[in-house]
Amino acid sequence: MYVRHTELPESAGKDLKTIKSLAPFLWEYRGRVALALAALVLAKVANVGIPLVLKDIVDALDKDTATLVLPLGFLLGYGALRLAASLFNELRDSIFARVRHGAMRKVSFRALEHLHRLSLRYHLERKTGGISRDIDRGTRSVSSLLNYLVFSILPTLVEVALIAGILLGKYSVWFVVITFGSVVAYIYFTFKITEWRMRYRVQMNASDSRANTQAVDSLINYETVKYFGNEEHELSRYNESLEEWEGSAVKSQTSLSALNVGQATIIAVGVTLMMILAARGVVAGELTLGDLVLINAFLLQLFIPLNFLGVVYSQFKHAIADMQLMFDVLEKEPEINDSSDAVELDVGAGEVRFDRVSFAYDPERPILKDISFVIPPGHKVAVVGASGAGKSTLARLLFRFYDVSSGAILINGQDLRSVTQKSLRAAVGVVPQDTVLFNDTLRYNIAYARPDASQEDIERAARAANVHDFIVSLPKGYDTLVGERGLKLSGGEKQRVAIARVILKKAKILVFDEATSSLDTHTEQAIMESLRSAAENHTTLAIAHRLSTIVDADRILVMENGRVAESGSHQQLLSHRGLYARLWELQQQEENRNAIV
Repeated sequence: MYVRHTELPESAGKDLKTIKSLAPFLWEYRGRVALALAALVLAKVANVGIPLVLKDIVDALDKDTATLVLPLGFLLGYGALRLAASLFNELRDSIFARVRHGAMRKVSFRALEHLHRLSLRYHLERKTGGISRDIDRGTRSVSSLLNYLVFSILPTLVEVALIAGILLGKYSVWFVVITFGSVVAYIYFTFKITEWRMRYRVQMNASDSRANTQAVDSLINYETVKYFGNEEHELSRYNESLEEWEGSAVKSQTSLSALNVGQATIIAVGVTLMMILAARGVVAGELTLGDLVLINAFLLQLFIPLNFLGVVYSQFKHAIADMQLMFDVLEKEPEINDSSDAVELDVGAGEVRFDRVSFAYDPERPILKDISFVIPPGHKVAVVGASGAGKSTLARLLFRFYDVSSGAILINGQDLRSVTQKSLRAAVGVVPQDTVLFNDTLRYNIAYARPDASQEDIERAARAANVHDFIVSLPKGYDTLVGERGLKLSGGEKQRVAIARVILKKAKILVFDEATSSLDTHTEQAIMESLRSAAENHTTLAIAHRLSTIVDADRILVMENGRVAESGSHQQLLSHRGLYARLWELQQQEENRNAIV
């Protein structure tokens, strides 16, 4: 296939794109970057000057002993240049430290910020372990990439240019030809072999991320693993991924030996040709012994870092591969964005209106079909129905985790798509069905609704949620750690913390998504009273499975197959003898059986 010479190879194009993606994070430090580069050049000028002074010292000493004098000036200059090279290198490191660590901080912050901006659909489909490992490797690779560029690759290129210029100005053009020929052959060989080796690195990354994902998933679902006795199954899956990683790692390491042998061959040939050419010049009287020493010193200065450049390039490619995974995440566009003319939500009295709303997670499987209802300010509307009827989807749409497929959702007459997501979510509080808490204190988890809340406000909310007495009975009270995902608390305790949190938020609109589903009957009655108190003067959407929890609702919607099948108060729906009445009768029979047991 013919490719125009102006086009970059696919891998080179990706590498360049990744490096360009790093540029915005460095722009703030452009002054420091310029100073660091200046120090780099000065260090290399001093380093290249050392062999020149060494030549003068040798030539001064290579004279008739009768006229021999100590070349003190050259010796002092030699020492000064060595000191200057070291000082400028340290100055470069000190100046660039802020750039390197600052860029790492900004990339880490941007990655987490972007993950929070991505929509719910992405987070439901993502694999937490793999994403966290990709972000961690990508952040560390930013530091590695900058180190390789500023401390290895650029210094070597500057030194090659300076040495080539001196050789061209003082000696035969063949010295430059051999130097450049060796460098070009070395770089070409290194690039080609490293590109071949990179597939093993990609395989290593994929296996590593998969293994980490499996390990994290098995630990997150620790109880489920134990329920089914699947420890060996989880370990087997984990070990399979580790074996794939091990195989790729071994191939990557052994192929490195082939790379090193080839590089050593090119360097040996180049050095030998240069020394033969220089020695012939000395024998012919065209060069002095100092010239031979100069050329030998140049070769040492040039090929020692060039030999290391092979490893650096390999690591450079690894860093780019690691960083590309992170930038792939950063390039994902959020499914839900504020419009360019979005305004702050004016919640007003808090009226919520669903106007002919239809929605589907998958176009081939509609969830909601032409749903319309209104929750007047201060009223409570409950939604019931079988699992999969679309009840919880209503809450997700109200929070604008997704946009409706057709129709509109309005708060105080404002379409949710026309207001900012931040102002919308500040106006709506939720008690979810599955309460997940942060691995922090009870105080932190309740105050998460308002991080600046006082201890008095936190305790007032806890009392309203009937959880304060339980908290103060604990040895550490509000400073008790709840464990990862709140695993140290029972389901009922977690939900009461969630209720306290939503009470503290003081949102005008409340959503109770099966908020008492994990509570026993006695606790449920106490919590229901708290919820009724919290819902006073609030617009409330209650999604319920247990019908006894919503008998006080102003209006009950019964959903079936994505549509509102029935609507009315509890008594009205019972009198209709329809779907709601059948559900009520079934639950009453179930509760009676449980009471007998």
